[in-house]
Amino acid sequence: MPRAKNAVASRARRKKILKQTRGNFGARKNVWTVAKNTYEKGLLYAYRDRKKKKSEFRALWIQRINAAVRMEGLSYSKFMGLVHKAEINMNRKVLADLAMNQPEAFKAVVAKVKELA
Repeated sequence: MPRAKNAVASRARRKKILKQTRGNFGARKNVWTVAKNTYEKGLLYAYRDRKKKKSEFRALWIQRINAAVRMEGLSYSKFMGLVHKAEINMNRKVLADLAMNQPEAFKAVVAKVKELA
C-alpha cells in the first residue's frame, strides 16, 4: 500500500505562510524555510510591540504634559504631585489631550491645582 502524504494540506499550509510574507525582500518571501522563520519572528515582534505601544503612548503623554506645564512655571513631577494632592481624577491621557487641543481648559486645571496647593 502506498504511503499517503497529504500533499494538498501541506501545500496549503505553506502557501498560507508564503502569502503572509509577500512583501519581504529576497528569499524571505519565497524560500519556505526562510519565509517561515520571518513569519514567526514577525508574530513575535507584533506581540511584543502591542505591549510596548502602551508604554510609548504613556511617555508621549508625559512629554506633552511636561511641555504644557513648564509654560505655566511648574515641572511635570511637581504638577502631578499637586494633581494627586488636589484629588483631581484625570489620567495622563486626558491631561495630555487637554494640553494639546484645549489649552485654556488645561490652564484652568493648572490654576486650580496651584490654588489648592
